[in-house]
Amino acid sequence: MDSEQLSTIVDQLRVIGTDQQVLEVKSSVGKDIRATLSAFSNSAGGTILIGLDEAQDFAPVPHFDAARTRNQLVARCEQMTPVVRPLIEIVLLGKAPVVVATIPEIEPRHKPCYVTDQGQYGGSYTRSGDGDHRMTQYEVERLLEEHTQPRWDEEVVPDATLNDLADDALGAFLDGQRTLRPKTFADGDDTARERLRITRDGRPTLAALLALGEYPQQFFPRLTVTFAVFPGTDRGSVTEGVRLLDSATLTGPIPELVESAVDAVRRNMRTAGLIGDTFRTDLPDYPLVAVREAVVNALMHRDYSPAARGAQVQVSMFVDRLEIMNPGGLYGAVTVETLGQAGVSTSRNQRLSTLLESTTFPNGGAVAENRGTGIAVIRHALAEALLPPPEIKSSVTSFTITLRRRRVVPRERNAPARDRIADYLTKHESASAAELAETFTLSRSTIQNALRGLIADGTVEATEPPRSPKQRYRLARQ
Repeated sequence: MDSEQLSTIVDQLRVIGTDQQVLEVKSSVGKDIRATLSAFSNSAGGTILIGLDEAQDFAPVPHFDAARTRNQLVARCEQMTPVVRPLIEIVLLGKAPVVVATIPEIEPRHKPCYVTDQGQYGGSYTRSGDGDHRMTQYEVERLLEEHTQPRWDEEVVPDATLNDLADDALGAFLDGQRTLRPKTFADGDDTARERLRITRDGRPTLAALLALGEYPQQFFPRLTVTFAVFPGTDRGSVTEGVRLLDSATLTGPIPELVESAVDAVRRNMRTAGLIGDTFRTDLPDYPLVAVREAVVNALMHRDYSPAARGAQVQVSMFVDRLEIMNPGGLYGAVTVETLGQAGVSTSRNQRLSTLLESTTFPNGGAVAENRGTGIAVIRHALAEALLPPPEIKSSVTSFTITLRRRRVVPRERNAPARDRIADYLTKHESASAAELAETFTLSRSTIQNALRGLIADGTVEATEPPRSPKQRYRLARQ
């Protein structure tokens, strides 16, 4: 960093303050700087500016001894495990020296970086906003999992028996494996099931129940998918009236969970019609191929450790986007930047991923390829639909993929309002005139005229008396 860059940063600080994820300002080096060293090392890295007084509008500290401060900082870095190795520079701000320390993020296999004399669980920090926060036990344990391959999915479920696996799903899986690796079955099916980790000591594993079970929630009631449709842009934007337009807790093995989640999104999204010279083309808000891949990824790669079995995969629809969130962040060498690149793939749940490769949906087709192609498929499907790429966020505790809702293009407005309303009501129980106007970006008068025509011909009926402020419309009961 040179003097001009430092001056620009300080000017920005004077306008927006220190509420920044990757920047910290200190007037001197004290013990508290160790929390920042830990937080930056465990997060995305960051920069510490030492020698500025935040209380004095980030003015340089008078009589600041930069050389002595640099040595103090090196000593603090050596009080960390592993030792932090920052790039330390002395940069002039005008004529005043400032110590600039650039802290790199350390490799996952070395995390967590912690204050040595406080121990792993007491001295590990993470960065949130402009603050350093002590990691929870759960967060520390997830980082420690990066040092070895987790095997939670191979755990035996003590109360389960072979009767808790679906006969048709298990039979189809074993038939496929028998063809691929006949030697595995040379000593009989019982031995083959043990070798394939369907069972251990005769009891089903967690992976087997999740992929091939009749009803895994009998043993793990919270390993479900929650689905919700919010009427605004966030969970708290509506304080009165309807808080959720639709919601459900989805259960069953993973193939059923995926199908149910995709069906729920299909029911609640808008499918507009683009009228060409001859034919109408349906344009959904979200390509269902992308939705399916996102839900599969969430269920296959989520954290199944005991501490996370009370958390669910969440599928949330807002007026402007679809979010799929699962417990547990990215695992292994994969980062948000490398996610989806050819040859870059790691799996937290190796046994479950292997089972899902050979498990099919009720209507056919493998649940997962497990070749690291899921994100690539999502990006391709969105690009084909002329939608922006997915937005991905990963932390120690969660992974979220966001698909932005497609905007209505002008040519879609060639479709008559009556047809579009009728089509919308085949997928929704009811709608208000305001909701229809927002969905189709049409005027209220256009919607009302179309509704009057649909009511007159018996296609649509009102749910309330005329002029009721609670008026809604639905397909007429035949």
